[in-house]
Amino acid sequence: MKKWVLKAIVQKIISWLPFSNKINYFFQKHITKGVTLTNELFEAKLVQAEKHLGYYRVLNINKGEVNSTLELGTGWFPVIPVCMFLAGADRIITVDISNLIKEKNLNITIEKFIEYFSNGKLQKLFPKVILSRFELIKSTYEETKSGQQTLQKLNIQTLICDARKLPISESQIDLITSNNTFEHIYPSILIDILSEFKRVSKPGGVQSHFIDMSDHFAHLDKSITIYNFLRFSDKRWKFIDNNVQPQNRLRISDYRKLYNELEIPINEEEILPYDISKLEKIKLNKKYQGISTEILAVSHAHLASLMN
Repeated sequence: MKKWVLKAIVQKIISWLPFSNKINYFFQKHITKGVTLTNELFEAKLVQAEKHLGYYRVLNINKGEVNSTLELGTGWFPVIPVCMFLAGADRIITVDISNLIKEKNLNITIEKFIEYFSNGKLQKLFPKVILSRFELIKSTYEETKSGQQTLQKLNIQTLICDARKLPISESQIDLITSNNTFEHIYPSILIDILSEFKRVSKPGGVQSHFIDMSDHFAHLDKSITIYNFLRFSDKRWKFIDNNVQPQNRLRISDYRKLYNELEIPINEEEILPYDISKLEKIKLNKKYQGISTEILAVSHAHLASLMN
């Protein structure tokens, strides 16, 4: 049995169980080894944070520094919120539908920042570091030995709630971000989340979202391509898909359509390089056969929007 099939079966079963998120955490941590803040992952997050802030500097009409930020999809390691603090933000909110943060992972996150500052890599990958803010992180953590208390000191607020109904007043947020999150949200929910983001965005604020449209099972199983899930009908994919790590299979054209329906402009669209030859190796389901190869092949994109 292929690795991706085995993972799909296990996660499907987990999704039916009580405390599915806790069980999936154990599965990801100890079996697939997916819950690890590797140097590669940490560095990728630093680059993403710098890119979010870069789009803000380019697009925001107020030309001021970012003060308030909102992240969709906290995940296991709150790297992006800490970056926003280091860059000068005073109000930092991160929201997730599930509480995935563990004290141990918070400690690992803070320790990774301290390690990377000490070896000089943090300043190279994330030049926006304000020295006094890093010193506050370091001194607080050394005093408390608690990632949770350190986050509280940095005024980073974690919300566990439905992002369609945020406890935030209108026009409050300068910069809204997400990383590898949209692809896990079904369209009927994502459209409401984007509507909510419109509500809480300041006029002249910015949204910046990095989307991974690849088949995530291919991250574990190198015997399949990142386009493998395009072989299946909606009915069959619904049978394969699961609630603990769902994949909506939306293509870049679908995201463009969602934005257009909500009248959210795409001021900047960065398409990462892709390999059409890998797409041509699979037999597409008829659902995708009428879509151009160039559209289907897009696997990673960064969308940035100036909000009215």
